[in-house]
Amino acid sequence: MTELDLLDRAAAAMSVQRDLLDLSARNVAAAQASTPGHPFARLVAEVTNGDDDDDDDAGFGAEAYAGLPQINGVHRERGSGDPLTELIAVLDAQRAYETDASLFDTGKRIVERTLDVERS
Repeated sequence: MTELDLLDRAAAAMSVQRDLLDLSARNVAAAQASTPGHPFARLVAEVTNGDDDDDDDAGFGAEAYAGLPQINGVHRERGSGDPLTELIAVLDAQRAYETDASLFDTGKRIVERTLDVERS
């Protein structure tokens, strides 16, 4: 895994978390607008690691990190949530986004230092 692979993975993960935040915000709004007689259809995303084949590849080449996180689909769960549950999902997605952003920042610093070493 190179420094640029780290940046690619972190950026892809941040993109997924941003999409999950949007989905959770929609669910919060729907949960608040629902009534006992009219439950909302909660949207749930299916997140995978792209080309994940469950191979036991122990190598550290680019092929070992080929699958980037992505949303493969969204399905509905009828009346299975409430505003509190949805707000917790928002907080989870926000924390995951912050973690991915921190990872991206670390990767950026590694690339900067690598370039500094190569220059000197």
